[in-house]
Amino acid sequence: MMSPEYVILVDANDNEIGIEEKLLAHQQAKLHRAFSVFIIRYQSNRLQILLQQRQTNKYHSAGLWTNTCCSHPMPGESTLVAGQRRLKEEMGISAELTEIGAFKYRAEVGHQLIEHEYDHVLVGTFNGEHIPFNQEEVADVRWVDVDCLKEDLRLHPEKYTAWFMQALDLITS
Repeated sequence: MMSPEYVILVDANDNEIGIEEKLLAHQQAKLHRAFSVFIIRYQSNRLQILLQQRQTNKYHSAGLWTNTCCSHPMPGESTLVAGQRRLKEEMGISAELTEIGAFKYRAEVGHQLIEHEYDHVLVGTFNGEHIPFNQEEVADVRWVDVDCLKEDLRLHPEKYTAWFMQALDLITS
């Protein structure tokens, strides 16, 4: 049996105020620290973002498209270290990450779970073609041109995770 995962509870200014079991934090809509990693590259002078489709067995937002990877730092772990760890675990790649901003959001994500996160947006570059992603975590990956992505988001927001548009805005503003 797996031991429970814990998230870092924070106040409205991202100050740590405790820890909570991950599922309980999502059931009770407790504000907690999270991160969203965006891996980018330039192809023919056009910005592209590596997206992942969440595996269909995820506990929320299953099958939806989103940024390269996202998760929560473990208690005592920095957000950047956590981002690099999860990038390797989910996508099988490594990149140096830089934080470019953060935002708070609250969204019902199905199964009576609520994401209430202080989300740190991390960016890195990767120019390789092969993405050896973890098929237990990720259903599919694709590089997408930002302009095409924004148009698809406008036309089909239901295909994307609740946090994705806000995080993307930090990347493209």
